[in-house]
Amino acid sequence: MSLEKLRNTLSDVDRKIVKMIAKRQRIVSEIGRAKQSQGSGTRDYAREKDVLGMARAQAQELGLDPDLAESVLRQLIQSSLASQERERVISEGKGGGRTALVIGGAGKMGRWFADFFASQGFATVVADKEVDEGPGGFKNWTDAGVDYDVIAVAAPIAVSGRILAQLAVLKPRGLVFDIGSLKTPLLDGLQELREAGCQVTSIHPMYGPDTRLLSGRHVIFCDAGVPEATAAAKELFASTMAEQIDMSLEDHDRLIAYVLGLSHALNIAFFTALADSGEAAPKLAQLSSTTFDAQLLVAEAVANDNPRMYFEIQNLNKFGLDPLHALCEASRRIRDVVTEGDEDAFVELMLQGREYLALRN
Repeated sequence: MSLEKLRNTLSDVDRKIVKMIAKRQRIVSEIGRAKQSQGSGTRDYAREKDVLGMARAQAQELGLDPDLAESVLRQLIQSSLASQERERVISEGKGGGRTALVIGGAGKMGRWFADFFASQGFATVVADKEVDEGPGGFKNWTDAGVDYDVIAVAAPIAVSGRILAQLAVLKPRGLVFDIGSLKTPLLDGLQELREAGCQVTSIHPMYGPDTRLLSGRHVIFCDAGVPEATAAAKELFASTMAEQIDMSLEDHDRLIAYVLGLSHALNIAFFTALADSGEAAPKLAQLSSTTFDAQLLVAEAVANDNPRMYFEIQNLNKFGLDPLHALCEASRRIRDVVTEGDEDAFVELMLQGREYLALRN
């Protein structure tokens, strides 16, 4: 066959693959509805294991790379779960005609919550200086009023603290929560809302704005002294597969200093060292290794995120300096061990890390 005929044949196969994927997705939707009617959970790990095992076995029989087959099926499963989760959120309709206001709704996570509320049937209003004035949009959140069933504060951390304090004066009737990555700067506003008799709680979604599937993702709930408000916030996520974590306001920032602060700082140090090295990025890319590529992927995501938000996470956390000091000390130890040619000490560092990381399993 000529090259052109081979390409036409390949295109025909590709079209059939897409058609079969579409057919699979229709079946997935029916399965999702059946699960919901039976009160079953969206995710079935045993079934996923069987599907992936079948894919690998069949691939081996056909002389296909089993890893490729598993990768394709895993991607289809993720897409299927996202569709089922989205349909369940919509069908269960926690909003039921209720109203929601997202303050800071034009930001990345603000948009995520605005879409999330709308998908549940909430009549959703967005307040943000970047939105156009009109139905459902206000540049100044105070112009939007506070007569809503749910108010989510998704503004920058420092601004969110002031907004919470202002809301306490206005005493909204509905549920109020922030989504801040830090809680210490918000404590005064949360306390004022509680003392004003408001239904207030605090959450921290541990995922980014591009997240479509909440399976395996975590949402932290920090009770602000009003347990029924925390329960109401949890109920908003009940139809999703998000893992709900209870955490005290006192513990949150200390732990987040390592989970976010340290990991951000490490990646910023990594790409800063590369940028200051004088080595051309294209040349390094050509010589890249598996470890370098993986680290570069994470560092690139950090570099492309909101730098002012990252600064707030570092600067406004009263526990933030401890991980930075630890990072500097760890770097110094590695440098000293390498400089001194102390192989045993280097091996000890590696083994110590291996032992610590094994605790995650």
